[in-house]
Amino acid sequence: MRRAARALAALALTALALAGCAPASDTAQDTTGAGYQAGDGSWTTWEEGERTGPVELVGTTYEGEEVALADWRGDVVVLNFWYAACPPCRAEAPDLAAIQTDYADAGVRLLGVNPRDDAATAQAFERSFEVPYPSVHDEAARGVAALQGVVPLQAMPTTVVLDAEGRVAGRVLGQIDPGVVRGMVDDVLAEAAR
Repeated sequence: MRRAARALAALALTALALAGCAPASDTAQDTTGAGYQAGDGSWTTWEEGERTGPVELVGTTYEGEEVALADWRGDVVVLNFWYAACPPCRAEAPDLAAIQTDYADAGVRLLGVNPRDDAATAQAFERSFEVPYPSVHDEAARGVAALQGVVPLQAMPTTVVLDAEGRVAGRVLGQIDPGVVRGMVDDVLAEAAR
């Protein structure tokens, strides 16, 4: 069973790596002859009754702290799958930082999930873009595996919004439109307030 889970995680990471880095655009495109389909910024939301989960993920941040999504139940969580050399990841970093800052007192947490970078590279990115939230080093593709069968991750970056119960409420493939992510967050905050 453990081997099967590892194989699934490795396969998922390979698929995500092959999907490459998604540019911000209105249509999917083959990027500079790289031979992969990039994310197009498209987004999907799921109504409360359609959601499965919760998503279970435990990881270690680049600062060496353990993070478990189960400990964040009751809060809205925004997961952002990224790596430092990805141009749209760099472009959306200030928008994600602003979302974290603007929603921190409302019970919203952001968590980066990085399957590629070593600590020095990831921390340099976080300093350069003044990222105010942690990222887990996900070389074993646990983050991708945690979402298998729930929501496909087909590009990098991909951003996933989890409701207060840890279920997937929304997903953006490619660079985010901050208004879309803020709308998703506002919707799940309103659900939690009912």
